[in-house]
This record gives sequence, structure tokens and C-alpha cells, in this order.
Amino acid sequence: MKFIVSSSSLLRQLQMLNGVLNSTNTLPILDNFLFEIDKGSLTISASDLETTMTTHLPVESKDTGNVAIPARLIIDTLKTFPEQPLTFSVDKKRFAIEIASDHGKYKITGQNGDEFPKSPSLDNGKSVELDASILGRAISKTLFAAGNDELRPVMAGVYVDFSADGITFAATDAHKLVRYKRTDIKVDFHTGNILPRKPLNLIKNIVGSVDGIVRIELTPANARFSWGIAPDGTVGTTLVCRLIDGKYPNYEAVIPKMNPNKMTIDTSSLLASIRRVAIFANKTTHQVRLKITGSELNISAEDLDFSNEATERLTCSYVGEDMEIGFNSRFLVEMLTNLDSPEAVFEMSAPNRAGILLPASKDNNGEDILMLIMPVMLNN
Repeated sequence: MKFIVSSSSLLRQLQMLNGVLNSTNTLPILDNFLFEIDKGSLTISASDLETTMTTHLPVESKDTGNVAIPARLIIDTLKTFPEQPLTFSVDKKRFAIEIASDHGKYKITGQNGDEFPKSPSLDNGKSVELDASILGRAISKTLFAAGNDELRPVMAGVYVDFSADGITFAATDAHKLVRYKRTDIKVDFHTGNILPRKPLNLIKNIVGSVDGIVRIELTPANARFSWGIAPDGTVGTTLVCRLIDGKYPNYEAVIPKMNPNKMTIDTSSLLASIRRVAIFANKTTHQVRLKITGSELNISAEDLDFSNEATERLTCSYVGEDMEIGFNSRFLVEMLTNLDSPEAVFEMSAPNRAGILLPASKDNNGEDILMLIMPVMLNN
């Protein structure tokens, strides 16, 4: 089996697939990329059993066949080459691979490609097509709020709901919650699924540089994302992942509906202030205190163990009763960083109830972002 391929094109595709691979695998075959040749097309796959990613590349070849090539070794080798054609020759009996370049020859021992795990088939799945930029934005706005607790796997992913009312992405770790809605995108079916963190991270990093649409296909157990779709229907890259099994918590129930106290403030000023003041906060609780009186916001933090403290004062627009409330500064910084609005709106009801963070303005009327943060008890 023989094929000729561009070194830089191959490296680009392998680096994209490399994010799927784990540093430790239960099966040795998973440390490899699967190369499948079918006449003039090379199909490359990477898998960790939960997630499988496949991409296609045009090559010069008249052969068909497959081989598994060690991932780390092939990537490290390709990084050292300038752009040039590489000739791969594969001995199908011994799985010996010889790479010929302008400079010399390199020999690698591969494995039997037939042993590589097959990607699950998605029969009779629901299908929806989204603009790549919308999908990327929905993931980046919610994924940071997902949990890491292995005892609660359903909260370690992002809940995605497709319905006739629109699409909703939601993530929570019980301390913070983000709900991202698009009412300008409607589908003719209803389904709610929990997508795992790893494949969403991969998609978020890739679709930022993708133009066009991403096709999402869903079954009760798996999801498939396809992009780089040509006019003739052929797909450039696909990612198939196993969905998280379980019932997502009723996040709508924890969003307080009555919030009479509303503060509007410059987002960048508040973010910079919290970042500075948080340096002086207790390293265990990361607590910052917000004290709002009239049109003045006092932000303070202290670490009693080391007698460190900091206070800053900002002006804001405020409607409601004077109040004092504490938050974890790390959560506040994460949320304000992901709020694309010059001004932020804080809605609060009481010091022991969740606070709501909203953008004061939005570029798209079909977009609705709500962030919720649980307060921390103030140690007066």
C-alpha cells in the first residue's frame, strides 16, 4: 500500500485529531491514528472509545487498505519537515511503514488497522444544522460553568435542549450557572441531551476557524458533529461522542424570578477591580464583599490569617435597597470575562439568595444569556 501526501496538510489534520487522544489508554491501539486509504482519499481517525474524530485528506494513491500509526511518533516527525510531499509505503503483512522525504527514509512499526475500534453508527437520529460561529459561541459561553465532580457526572457536561421555541445550552456546578438561549433558531423536534466536556472543548477550539454550518445528529446514546461539508454533501471532519447518561437537574427552578435590586455598572471596571481586590482575599474562600449604597459600590476583601485587606470604590447605577453580599471572586471573574457587553446588570433579592448577571446590551435580539452565581456567607 502506497500514497503520497503533503507534509504540512497531514500535520495540520493530525494536530487537530491529537486532542482526542489520552495520555494513558487501556488499549494500546488507542495510542495510534488509523490511516485508511481508498484510492485518492486518506481517512484518518483518532479515538479514546468515548470520542472518535475522523477527517479526510486528498492523496495520490491507487491502493486501498488501512494501518494504525503511532500518534506521538508521526506528529514529532512531521513537525521537523518543511512543506514537501512525503511518500508512505506500508507492508500490509508486517505493518511496517516507510516514509520517504526529500532528505531520507524513516521506518515506523505500526499495528493492524482492523483492530482499531469502530465508530458507532447513528441510525434514525434527529438532525439539526447550526452556523459554526453560533455553535462555537454557545459552547464557549457555557462550558466554563460545567462541574468537575466525578460523583455527579451529569453536571460535568453541558445540557443542550432543541425545541420549537429555540435552542438552549445550560451548564452548572451548583455554585454558578449559565443559560444560553437562541430564540431565532427553531427545530421541528424536541430533545434534551447532556454533552461531555472533552468533545465540546475540541469542537469549540476547531469551529472558531470554520466557515459554514455544523450538522449535529443526535440519538439517545450518541451525538455526531460534522463540518467542512462540501456542496456535493461530502463531509470534511466528523466527531462522534457518547452522551452522558442521566437526568439533568431542573436548573430553571433555582433561577430567582423576583429581583428588586438592580445594579448597572461598567463591565471592564468591575472586572479589573475584582481582580485587584481578590489578590487580598482568603486563599480558601476567595471571598469578595460587594456593598452597594446609592450609586456607590464598595468592593472589599480580607485575609485575616495574614492581616491583608483591600477596598475599592466604583460608581454604578442602582435601584433598590442598600445591601451587602459576598461572592467567590474566581466565579465572578469567569462570568464577567464571558460577558460581551460594555455594561453588566446585577440583579439581586437578598444577601443569601443567588445573584443574576446579565449583559446590559446585546448585538443579537435572538440571543439571551443569563448567568447565576450563588453567594457566600459573609463573616461579619
